[in-house]
Amino acid sequence: MNYTLHQLVIFSEIANSKSITRTAEKLHLTQPAVSIQLKNFQDQFSIPLTEIVGRQLFITDFGNEIALAAKKILEEVDSINYKSNAYKGELSGKIKISIASTGKYVMPFFLSDFMNKHMGIDLTMDVTNKTKVIRSMEKNEVDFALISVLPKKLKVKSLELMKNQLFLVGSSKLTQEQLANKQDFFANVPLILREEGSATRAAMETYISKKNFHVKKKIELTSNEAVKQAVMAGLGISIMPLIGIKNELNEKDVQIIPMEELPISTLWQVVWLKSKKLTPVAKAFLDYLELEKENIIKKHFSWIDAYH
Repeated sequence: MNYTLHQLVIFSEIANSKSITRTAEKLHLTQPAVSIQLKNFQDQFSIPLTEIVGRQLFITDFGNEIALAAKKILEEVDSINYKSNAYKGELSGKIKISIASTGKYVMPFFLSDFMNKHMGIDLTMDVTNKTKVIRSMEKNEVDFALISVLPKKLKVKSLELMKNQLFLVGSSKLTQEQLANKQDFFANVPLILREEGSATRAAMETYISKKNFHVKKKIELTSNEAVKQAVMAGLGISIMPLIGIKNELNEKDVQIIPMEELPISTLWQVVWLKSKKLTPVAKAFLDYLELEKENIIKKHFSWIDAYH
């Protein structure tokens, strides 16, 4: 056996994603490079690691066993690196965070200085919808989650970061005549929704139901960026987090539509399981947030005050 750590990394990711293409994208390699390394790795075993059925790649039972072993080896290698940094007096380790999709406009600003200060820390950040964020916490796959609505069924601790305000937003091409009749507005202009499981969608549906608005047509899209582009193009209106439309408001590509009882205000919160044993890195990050969050908000998010 003469396999390399590089091959273990590649095969581990192939086993995870079941795709040469996605593996190449994640590891910033070309598809031929991934295929060659997979072949070189396979050549060291007499039993197939993968098989192709149709155009779909599958991992064999033996391949899954090797992938599990590869994961353990790579974790041990990481551990060696972290221990080496610790002996040099550097904070090191991994931090895993799952964030609701619009949290991508928030979390990087609360991470950047911390990560730059502690170069021995590796970060994994999964951007998805609220349902999947909660699921990752239930499975204890992450250290923290960033959400705006606390889960009801999980026992968690939380740290408040900043306000999350949701406004009704439409294309700047909407006329004053279209905006005049607020009661029939949703009946005349299509409503653009996020997918099921999105906290933004849940807030939007609660608001519309409470106000008893009649919605004639709905369009469902699966990301905040897709919703934003659709609004800009004039496909319809949507209730969106202010944090995600800063540039579009400045460029007058979208406009906030004044509506009674809007904006909807929630709080972005960093959340973790009560029963979770936090690593030294996780504890250091919480300490950093408590100490620096007000400075970060003032530095990067003071523009929000203009829309209160």
